[in-house]
Amino acid sequence: MELRERIPAMAGLMSITGYETYDAAALTPMMEGFDEDFTDRVGNRVFVRRCGRENAPKILIDTHFDEIGMYVTDIRDGGFLKLAAVGGLDGRTLPSADVKIYGKQVLDGVLASTPPHLKVPEDAGKVKPVDELLVDTGYSKEELSELVRVGTPVGFAPQYTWLQNDRLVGKGLDNKACAAIAAHALCNIPAEELAADVYLVFSVHEETDRLGGTVVGGFEINPDYAMVIDVNIGHAPGSKKQETVQMGEGPSLCRSAITDRKLTKMTEALCEKHNIPWQRCVESMSTGTNTVALHLVGNGIPVVDVGLPLRAMHTYVEMLDLQDAEELAKLIRAFVCDREIGEVFA
Repeated sequence: MELRERIPAMAGLMSITGYETYDAAALTPMMEGFDEDFTDRVGNRVFVRRCGRENAPKILIDTHFDEIGMYVTDIRDGGFLKLAAVGGLDGRTLPSADVKIYGKQVLDGVLASTPPHLKVPEDAGKVKPVDELLVDTGYSKEELSELVRVGTPVGFAPQYTWLQNDRLVGKGLDNKACAAIAAHALCNIPAEELAADVYLVFSVHEETDRLGGTVVGGFEINPDYAMVIDVNIGHAPGSKKQETVQMGEGPSLCRSAITDRKLTKMTEALCEKHNIPWQRCVESMSTGTNTVALHLVGNGIPVVDVGLPLRAMHTYVEMLDLQDAEELAKLIRAFVCDREIGEVFA
């Protein structure tokens, strides 16, 4: 499967936090080329590439697989559903959004909106929180109660559009785009080229808990070093340059108090060696990614934090640049095959 097809195919799976394994059967055929895989007790899906050498070092590649969404909190007259947010939703984008309701069967719905004709002046421009919005389903309350219950997950409809210059728009690119890129990068590398055994972790609970599934994965695998890959905020008009990264200029490498300085410098040098464009970003105290938890697991894990530029994060119209995705795939391949890094950190 080409990267252009793999990203929307994987991002389109349902993996709202708490339901990361909902589409596990659909994910498996997309992961050909790995030597083994398993799911741990909290739901992390782990895919392994073996280098074929005894007592080989271990590399962990972490890409969280959960996505933002909603849970049903009440079923109302007229076939309306009340909701609670799962993860940080951007309320400005929600009214009129198409959604899928994952009950006894998958139902279509739309987040209801108030026509501008009926809004009172004091409410104009106000953003309603998720718990004040309703999903309109078209069912009666009685019909809907047979198909949906409190706690049912609700997610954005998986609709994808390719814009000009290979810009992909849709839901769930945070962070399943990175999961797809990592899978694409790792699946066809000849075993003898790998510097270590590689564990690709599709981790759970990142959107709701910075001490989530990556901790369990880190303890179980006990890697010698790791790369955490997550999306980074792509620059757009109105955003501050120092808080964003540029679309189309390659992945970002983060300098932070919690990232390993030596591993980060060696990864930067790896980009230069392989002519991979990259950007430096600074998060002095915390990267806002799974690095926060993973670097403190066990006796400590050296971690480099890598980002994929993404616009409109935490909406259903997230945007990535395919060129950035391809350069990130090159970096992952170079990272897991670099013997010098393996010798330093093993």
